Amino acid sequence: MSAVTMEEGKDIVKITPEKLSAEEVSQVVISPCCGAVSIFIGTTRNSFQGKSVTRLEYEAYVPMAETEIKKICAEIRQKWASVKHIAVYHRLGLVPVTEASVILAVSSPHRVESLEAVTYCINALKAGVPIWKKEIYEDKEYSWKENKECFWVQQDK
Repeated sequence: MSAVTMEEGKDIVKITPEKLSAEEVSQVVISPCCGAVSIFIGTTRNSFQGKSVTRLEYEAYVPMAETEIKKICAEIRQKWASVKHIAVYHRLGLVPVTEASVILAVSSPHRVESLEAVTYCINALKAGVPIWKKEIYEDKEYSWKENKECFWVQQDK
C-alpha cells in the first residue's frame, strides 16, 4: 500500500447568519497533495458612490442558492480537473462594515488552477446565485443592489 493515498475532492457550501471565519474556510480545503490554497474574501465597505454605508443585509432562497453553488463547483471541476477542494461560505442577515459577506477557498496542486478557479467562482456566484443584497446608508435610507453580472438583469438599461 502506498504512503500517498488518493483523497476525494470535497465541495463545502455553507450559507449562514453567523460571522464568517477565513481561518475556518481555509482549513476545510487544505490537502496534503495540494501546494496552493487560494482565498477570496468579500467584505462590507463603508461607502458606495459617495454615500456612507453602515452595513449590508443579505437574503437568499437558500435551497436554490445551495443548488446553484454546487453547480458552480461542478463547473470548476470540469474546467480545472486538478482542483481538490472547494469551499463557498456566504453570510445572510446584517453584515457590518469590514466584516466578510462571502469567503471562497479552492485548493489545487499548483497556484494557477486555484487562483483561476476562485476568480471564476466569485464571478459565477454573483452572476447566478439567488442571494440578494441591501445596502443600508448612514441616513437610514437603503437600496437593494443588483449585480451587473446577473443573467436576469437587462443588459440594455
